[in-house]
Amino acid sequence: MNIAEVKKMSTTERLQAMEALWESLLYESDVVETPEWHEKILQERKEKITGGLARFISLSELKKSRHQ
Repeated sequence: MNIAEVKKMSTTERLQAMEALWESLLYESDVVETPEWHEKILQERKEKITGGLARFISLSELKKSRHQ
């Protein structure tokens, strides 16, 4: 399946496909290690929260900011 085929799917079909993929990964015996860059981002975010520098917004605020 390629991206063009995926784009032809409805939103519901794409969400169902994603759900099926995640479900299939739950039972894989291979452990996927967290990439170093991901660990770094999480640490930076934790430090912002601990330092009182984090800014939290609602989902509706996020959606509005994405459509500007």
